Amino acid sequence: MNWRVSFPPRMSEVVNILKGYSSRHLRMEFPWLKQLYQKDPLWARSFYWGTCGHVSAQTVKRYIEECQG
Repeated sequence: MNWRVSFPPRMSEVVNILKGYSSRHLRMEFPWLKQLYQKDPLWARSFYWGTCGHVSAQTVKRYIEECQG
């Protein structure tokens, strides 16, 4: 799943809505996640918010992959 979302920084609630929606969707699609995480949140409370200016999506993707090891 590849999503591109754009909204003003003051709308950070959107990130929490997306995390909640995706968590519910994933738990419904993959029932074993319910058992593994039970009442624990699926996502971390924090998130990164940044801009990438004139950098291509491929460059951003490569950067994220390199940071994840």
